[in-house]
Amino acid sequence: MNWTLVEDKQNLEELSKTFGFFHDSCIKELYMWTGSYVNENLSMNVPSEFSTNVRILFQRQYRNPSAIELVFEGVTQFHITPQGDGIILGAKLMLHDGLFYWADDSSWELEQAASNKYNWIAAKSIKWREVSSWIGEENRYGVIATD
Repeated sequence: MNWTLVEDKQNLEELSKTFGFFHDSCIKELYMWTGSYVNENLSMNVPSEFSTNVRILFQRQYRNPSAIELVFEGVTQFHITPQGDGIILGAKLMLHDGLFYWADDSSWELEQAASNKYNWIAAKSIKWREVSSWIGEENRYGVIATD
């Protein structure tokens, strides 16, 4: 499973086409991590630059591919508001002022970023890979605690 780096608008268009513009897809899982941590002597380590990253597993009701994973690196903004049934009818990928954006609505614009109606993310870079073998209910990013 090789990663494809998204470098420009053409790459964004290719990704969108490859995954059917996210039509009839859903966010199956997402995982966020940062470069911040507390070390063994309880000192805080905080990077000087954006160190937040997000992995998202998308699945869709079509084949070739039926699942992809996106990794957003250097996340500058991240907005998730779970709503309704979670079905994505179409998504928007765009590049603006050096940042890559993904939003769960094909008509989304930057001016709508303050609205709680949309899930969206902005990052300094994006890479993706096809993971159709990850289709189904099984969690790929970790075990859900049952107690």
